[in-house]
Amino acid sequence: MRGLALDIGGTKIAAALVEESGIIQRQQIATPQAHAARALHQAIAQLMADYCHQFDYVAVASTGIINQGILTALNPKNLGGLAEFPLKASIARHTSKPIGLLNDVQAAAYAEYQLQDRSQLANFAFITVSTGVGGGLIVNHQLLTEPNGISGHIGHTLADPNGPLCGCGRRGCVEAIAAGRAIEAVASTWSDPCSPKEVFERFRKNDEKATALVANSARAIANLVADLKIAMDMQKIVIGGSVGLAEGYLPLVQRFLDEMPSIYRCEIESARLGQDAGLVGAARWVKDSLLSQPQDVSEENCYA
Repeated sequence: MRGLALDIGGTKIAAALVEESGIIQRQQIATPQAHAARALHQAIAQLMADYCHQFDYVAVASTGIINQGILTALNPKNLGGLAEFPLKASIARHTSKPIGLLNDVQAAAYAEYQLQDRSQLANFAFITVSTGVGGGLIVNHQLLTEPNGISGHIGHTLADPNGPLCGCGRRGCVEAIAAGRAIEAVASTWSDPCSPKEVFERFRKNDEKATALVANSARAIANLVADLKIAMDMQKIVIGGSVGLAEGYLPLVQRFLDEMPSIYRCEIESARLGQDAGLVGAARWVKDSLLSQPQDVSEENCYA
């Protein structure tokens, strides 16, 4: 079967056809910012038209919380005018084919899990440390998505009750300390302010302020790994994202993890899939979870 996969992010929307052999006909457009809801309806209509008659199902990996086909967020400001956006209904205007929706990090977690020895790995997590911090959780071989789509928003667990205010409204979330946006907020107050990318360049040159800032982020992620291990008996955790994959970052997380009692430790490694993890993971999850029954793929699948 061939799926149409959409990866809807804060700045870009990627689309591709996904087959057993991999991704074909990939394209990417900017996520609408002005008149966001109306413009996203239009963008979806155009993408569906571009791939008309070429797919058997639609798989979506989207930023935010996906609950009953509606796109929301812990911090609605992050979505601009897209809070409470009827994502599934918008797609269903243009096709009668099955539609499955996931949070984008949940989808990436599912994709990364396929690369593991799943017979030996029942509990697995993926953490992305990027502009924000998010995750996907697999327990007893199953990706957690129900009942409200919130599972995996581990960036909003507590890191420091006296820490900075998070965009979700809670003080001291992991995201408010470890994320690229948090690193940028601190670095912008320096007498010689710089971007997160330059923070890591200075970190690799052993700059004192940059090293302390990156270490603060890595320590928060190490504690998040420990929390997941002790709460959910995670066997392996993969770390990705622009911060998580930055040179020198994972060894720092490992160092802080190694300082903890052994019961809090589990194996960690870098993510192996790149920007297409959401597309691949969403398509695979829809096939595995929603398409267990034979589908009629001969019917007309595009609406005008």
